[in-house]
This record gives sequence, C-alpha cells and structure tokens, in this order.
Amino acid sequence: MPSEPFSDVKLEIGHVLFIDIVGYSKLLITEQSDQLQTLRQILRGTEQFKKAEAEGKLLRLPTGDGGALVFRNSPEAPVLCALEISKALRSHPELKVRMGIHSGPVNEITDLNEQANIAGAGINIAQRVMDCGDAGHILLSKHVADDLEQYPQWRSHLAELGEYEVKHGARVSVVNLFTDDAGNATPPTRLATQKPSPPSGKRLTSFQILITAAILLIGIGVPAIIFAPAILKSWRSTGSGHPGGAAVSEKSIAVLPFENLSEDKANAYFADGIQDEILTNLAKVADLKVISRTSVNQYKASATRNLREIGQALGVAHVLEGSVQRIANKVRVNAQLVDARSDAHLWAQTYTRDLADAFAIQSEIAEAIAQQLQAHLSADEKARIAKPSTTDPVAYDLYLRARQLDDLANDPDAKVHLLQAISLLEEAVRRDPKFLRAYCLMCETHLDLYWGGSDHTDQRRELARVALQHAEEIQPDAGEVQWQKGLYLYHGFRDYDRALTELERAKQLLPNESRIYMLIGAIDRRTARWQEAETNFKRAAELDPRNFVVAMEAGSIFLGMRRYAEARHFYEQSFTILPHNPFARFLFGFNFFAQSGDLAAWRKQLDMVAAQGQEAARSVAFPLLVCSWAQRDQSEAEKAVALIPTEGITNSFDEAPVPREYCVGRTAWLFSNKELARTALTDARAIFERTTREQPDYPQAWSYLGLTDAMLGRCSEAIQEGKRACELLPITKDSWTGPTWVIYLASIYAGCGEKGAALDQLEISAQAPVGITYGQLKSDPEWDPLRGDPRFEKIVASLAPKQ
Repeated sequence: MPSEPFSDVKLEIGHVLFIDIVGYSKLLITEQSDQLQTLRQILRGTEQFKKAEAEGKLLRLPTGDGGALVFRNSPEAPVLCALEISKALRSHPELKVRMGIHSGPVNEITDLNEQANIAGAGINIAQRVMDCGDAGHILLSKHVADDLEQYPQWRSHLAELGEYEVKHGARVSVVNLFTDDAGNATPPTRLATQKPSPPSGKRLTSFQILITAAILLIGIGVPAIIFAPAILKSWRSTGSGHPGGAAVSEKSIAVLPFENLSEDKANAYFADGIQDEILTNLAKVADLKVISRTSVNQYKASATRNLREIGQALGVAHVLEGSVQRIANKVRVNAQLVDARSDAHLWAQTYTRDLADAFAIQSEIAEAIAQQLQAHLSADEKARIAKPSTTDPVAYDLYLRARQLDDLANDPDAKVHLLQAISLLEEAVRRDPKFLRAYCLMCETHLDLYWGGSDHTDQRRELARVALQHAEEIQPDAGEVQWQKGLYLYHGFRDYDRALTELERAKQLLPNESRIYMLIGAIDRRTARWQEAETNFKRAAELDPRNFVVAMEAGSIFLGMRRYAEARHFYEQSFTILPHNPFARFLFGFNFFAQSGDLAAWRKQLDMVAAQGQEAARSVAFPLLVCSWAQRDQSEAEKAVALIPTEGITNSFDEAPVPREYCVGRTAWLFSNKELARTALTDARAIFERTTREQPDYPQAWSYLGLTDAMLGRCSEAIQEGKRACELLPITKDSWTGPTWVIYLASIYAGCGEKGAALDQLEISAQAPVGITYGQLKSDPEWDPLRGDPRFEKIVASLAPKQ
C-alpha cells in the first residue's frame, strides 16, 4: 500500500518562483559551481527573500541548475523578488537566468532520504511557465497576471503571449513581465515556432505548418490532402474528447503519467519512462484495451486529477496511476489500480529497488495489472512483457530524450531536432547494442528525414535500412520490428502491398498500438480503399480518443471524398478537443467553402483566429493568403504575405520546401505586379530547379517548378514539368496525393492557354473520389481563363451542392 495515505496530504496555496540557469549543462563543472554560487548570493540578497525567510514564510526547493522559492506571505512576493533578481543580474552578464511564476497548491512531502521536500501543481506549473522562456525572461501564469492586473502599477508591464502546449500535453497561458531595467521584453523564441492554442508533431505546431503549407502551394490543392502522411507523427500530440456512446469494456485501462517525486527535475524523463514501459507492456496483451500514450499523457499527475472524468473521456473502466522517486542508485515506484467508475482502489503496491532493477518493476506491474483485470495472457505475451527494452538506465534516458525530439518531426527546425535525436540514439545503442526500441526509433527518425523532405536522399534511406537490420538481428519477430519494416516499405519506397503485410503482422503483435492503425489507414486511402481507411481510423480513435489529429484525419477523409456533412461532424468534434485551435477553425470554414463556394464563411473563421493577435494570425498566414487570392483582395493578400517568415516553410505533406519568394511572386503575378512577380518567381524557380537536379524522382519539385514556369511564361517547359510530376506519382499509384499533381497540371495548362488540355485534367479530377471541389472551381483565380466555356461550366455544375 502507499506509504503516505491521501488523507495525510495537506495542501496550501504557494506563490512559486521557479528559477533556472539557461545552458547550465553545457558549462564546465567549475563554471556551474561558480554560477550557482553567484545566483544563491543574489537570491539571498533580495528584500523579498530576507523578509519571507524572517517570517517563516519561505520554502526552498533546489533543482541542480536553479531552484524554486515558495512564498507563503503574498502573491506579489515572487514577482517583486524576480524583479530584484533580474536587476541584480545586469551586473552578471555571464549568468543567463530565466524565471517562471505561478500561484497554486503545494504540499510538503518526505523523500526517500527522509528529508522535507515540496510537491504539487503550483511547483509544476511554475516550472512549465518558466520552460517557455529564454534568458532574461520573467514569465507569469495567466492566473498570477490576472491578480496583478487589478493594480494599475502592474498593467503597463504585462504582455500576454497566449496559450501554449508544454510537457505531457498540458497547456499554460503565459504572460511576459518586464520593466525598463528588468525582464526581457522580446517574445520568447521558444514560443516563436509554436503558435498560440496549437494542437503538435510527430507536437501540434508541426500540425499547423503541415496544413498551411499544403493549402499554400497553389491555392487549389485537393482539400483531402491537407493532412499529410507525415502528420501521422502528430498522433503524439495532445488531444482530448471521446467518441462516446460505446459500451466500456471491463478489460480496458489507461496508464496515466506517473508523478516525478525526485528532487532532480531531470528525472522526469525517468518517471515518464516507467509509465511508458508499463503502458507498452500492457498494450501487447490482445485481451486488453489499452489507451495510447498521446491520449493519456495530457493527464499530468496532480491532486486535482478526476479519475471518473478521465475514465469517461477515454472510454475505460480502469486507470493506473503512480509516482516515481529516484535518489542516487535507489528507486521507489508506487502504483495503484483504480476502478474509474466508482473510484474504488483495486490494487496497490510500492516497489523499492536498486536502480539496476528498475526495469524489472515495469514488467512486474504490467503482469500484475493483467491478472487483476483477468485478462488472458498467452505464454508469448508473458515472455514479451518479461523482457525489458534495456537494463541500462542511461541508455533508456537517451532513448526517451531522442523520442521527445522525434516528436518534433514537423516543426520548422525539424532537421536539427531529428539529427540530434539520431545522435542520442547512437549513444544509446553504443551503451546497449541490444536495445531494440532504440534501433527501431533510429530507423523511424531516418525515415522522418527522408519522407519529410529534410534529406530525401538514397543515403538517408540506407541509414534507415541499416538501423532496421540491427533491430531484426536482435529480435526479428518483435512487433516493433514488423512495424518499422512496414514503415520502411511505405515511406522509403511507397511499396504499399508489402508494407500492409508487415503492418498486419505488427498489428497482431501490438494490438493496442493506435499508430499502426493510422498507418494502415493512411495506406488504405492511398490505394483507394476508402471504407477500410475509415474503419482503421475509427479503430485508432478508439485507442486514442483524446487525440486531436485522429479527429482531423477522419475529417480529412470525408472532406477529400466530398462528404461534407460527415467532415463537419469531425471538425466540430475537434473543437471539443482543442476549442481555440486555429486549424480546426480554418478547416471548419474551408469545408463550407469547398461545398458551397462560400468564401465569407471561410474568411469568417480565419478572421476569428487572426483576432486573437499577431501570433495567432501568423499561424493561419497561408490560409489567409489563399482566401485572399480567391477573394481577389490584394490588400489582404499582401498582409498575409507579410506574415510569412523569410525562410519559407517545409510542406510536411508532400515534403516540398516552399520558399517565401514563391508566395511573394504568385501574389504579385495574380495582381499584375509584373516586375515584382518576375523577380520573386525567378528566385523561386532557381530553388525548385536545383531540387529537381538533386532529386530527379521527386514529383513535388517538378510540379512547383512547372507552376512557377507557367507564371513566368515558359509554357513548353512548364507543361513537361507538370507531366513529369504526374508520371512519377500517378493516381493509380497514389489515390490520395496523385490527384494533386493532376490539378496542378490543369492549372499549368490553363495558365498557358491550353484550355482543352486543362479541361481534360479537371474532368479526371472531378470524377475521382478525391479531387477538385465546387468551391475551388467557383472561386480560385487559376480557372478564370476557363470561365464561360461550356465544358468548364458542366464540370462546375457536376460538383455543385445538390438541392
């Protein structure tokens, strides 16, 4: 049983100042010691520290590279203390410090060394707020800022930054505090690539980039292809919402994040790993329904966690929760199984072991839970549960850090993150050459670089093969190996049939892995197996019910197939998951536009997002641009272009880097600014042409080169380039993305005055299950040269809403 019963927990409100030395781990040991000593002297010298300590109203929590101060006298105390610290740091430019402040519940606990310690949501949220900042920042939770705003002297020093996703899918509203001589007035760079209220992945800023880029490229892209195969990485992003209505299986469970009670915050990875291994082991049991990591990880351990609500939201009868505390070479794991319907505690156990035995604990807990739920456990399942991923704690820590980086596969700095992840994994397998999951993740990360366009080369694909070969040599029949073999065949070669064979085997061995169902569904829609795709995405939703991307992917299938009412249902469901998500809002409006040609409905949704502030507007810059093109509104189009970063974007769907020059040039071309159009498009052409030389079998580059040449008047070349894209990836080979190249080729023909050829391509697209929409044909400027032609008007009429 737990060593400390819940009735003994005494919560109080603490006003927390969390402090961290930026770049601490990169310092030499002597530098670390010197900087900590300097920071301690500054802290102790502040008036607020001395006052609270004299009153007995101060608790201190060291964290290795900083610490937390819990003031129990006044909510202003940590704010005033932070300003004192910031001013003092002006005399120590070598000391880079960031601070986060939150007021919330805290409680004093006793750790494994029988020493007093502090825990609670107040500590955790203050740290999450701080983690959003750069050196010099003093960031406040919205809760603290709201309190301060009641007093006029604070109002001019507060700048609201928005709501952001932090660790475990939690969301925090962040406010920047600064004065003329304290704080950092510049918005945090850590938030610059994450838009306010995003979904994720592979975290949801990635998701934003994917959607916007897919729409950007020409403004006529098939709506169904807005959701990339690469976005399947975003299944790791946060989400919420339960399909509801289905009977709850008695043998269903959610393994919630374990609380990290260790003094060193770096051990949060270790706590995450304990939970993840237990979840992974249970997921191997076919007789259980186990909710996927994406859905459970938003429920970070806290005193306010409502297990009944969680069980209802996830559609499970039971939840497993616990805590992890690691001190030196000892670890204590507490786990308890709760009936989520009645809050009844069914089983509990505390394990205290040497660190080297920590991996055995995970297997023991998983097996005990399976027995408690009376799940049939085959001999093979029992053997797979009993075998730990690794017995090297350092290797496992490296693996967890790499996985977190791999989750950023669609972020603007994806290539940097993924290469860092590979370096960590290489170190992990050097420490443990038999670490199968590390090799599997290495294979996946290499494929992310290849499929995502960051390094679409044979050499990168070969590195994925080598990593997969190492995994096969360790355990060829492992479900993880079959999974990666399927992914390798799919993302490496588009060999759909062989990929499906491997993924079906993986599904048998890993029956609760939602990502496998999503991969199978993604292949189904590329091979025109629409009913099968729908079934597999629905199964993924059952296993990952609080995953925003699952709902959006389902919506994308119906939008692509022009089943707009069903698509609208899923987009509305996504609002219950992330109510303020800009891209759910954007696609909800786009769905109306695609069906009816109602540009005002689409613009209304985009304007609702843009009204949230500059950062929110940037998150929908590309949809704003495309909508402005369709509305023929030059002023709004130029405003949207101004929001696009100078480095351009990577389209995570068709893996094509899109330079800003293309956006500028196309806008200028549409509004007859010939000089600017020619300059910008010539620059964009050079980039696309170089890509076709380096990657001659890459259809995306050929299509965009053709689109650019058509606007430059190089029509003979443009048509051949558009045809080349269709030859490389025809509809017969890819029913999901192949139609895109057909539409782009139609646009090239139309721009070059080849009306008959353009109409031939549009007829193909209109008759395909996934293709051009009524709204696009009615409004997009690409088709202006065809308007009035009887064949064109007949195509438009065939897609018009039925009365």
